[in-house]
Amino acid sequence: MTRRTTIVIATAFIALAAFAAAVFLYQRHDRQQATERAVRQFDVMVREHSPVMGPATAPVTIVEFFDPACEACRAFYPYVKQILADYPRDARLVIRYVPFHEAPSVAGVQILEAARRQNRFEPVMDALMQSQPVWASHHAPATEKAWDFARAAGLDLEQARAYVATGAVNKVLEQDFEDLKAVGVRGTPTFFVNGKPLLEADPRVLRDMVKNEAARSRQTP
Repeated sequence: MTRRTTIVIATAFIALAAFAAAVFLYQRHDRQQATERAVRQFDVMVREHSPVMGPATAPVTIVEFFDPACEACRAFYPYVKQILADYPRDARLVIRYVPFHEAPSVAGVQILEAARRQNRFEPVMDALMQSQPVWASHHAPATEKAWDFARAAGLDLEQARAYVATGAVNKVLEQDFEDLKAVGVRGTPTFFVNGKPLLEADPRVLRDMVKNEAARSRQTP
C-alpha cells in the first residue's frame, strides 16, 4: 500500500468518524429538545375528559396517543396492560384519541366513549383490540362489526348509539386533535411517561421508563 493510499484511507476514516459524531450529537440534541418540549406540555397531554386506566393518584402517568384502528397500537396493548398490572399502585394510563385511520378510528372512539359512559371501557377495549383485524381492516373496514364485538363485551347498543347521537364524542375528538397538534404527535402509538417521550418503539423501553419513574417517586419524601 502506497503512502498516498494510506493517507486517502485515513482521511476517509476521519471524515466518517466526524460524520458519525455529528449525527450522534444531532440526535441527542433532537431527543433532548423533544423531552423538554414534552415536559412543558404535560398539562396539554392530560385532560379531564380523557379515559384513565389505573389509580387516579398514581405517581407515574403514561399518556398514550392512541388510534383504535392502528395495528401498532393493538400490538402494544397487551404490553401496556401488563405494565399496569405489574405497577398497580404506581402507574396509570391516560388515553388520548388519534383518528388517523378516519372512519374506522372514529367508530372505535365512539364505541369506547359510549362504553366508558356505561362503565364498560376496559372489557370493550379488550374486545376491540382482539377483533381489530376484522372490523378495522385497512383494505375492507367493517366498522359495524365493531359494534357487534362491543355488544358481546357487555355494551348496551341502544344506549351507546343514543349517546353518540348527542355529539359529545365529536367534542372529545376535536379537543384531542388540537392537543396532538400542539404536542407534535405524528403517529400512533405515541407514549409519554410523566411527560417524557418514548423515543423507541419498544415496550421494554416503556417498561424501563415506568420502572425508573416509579422508583424515583418512592425516593421522593
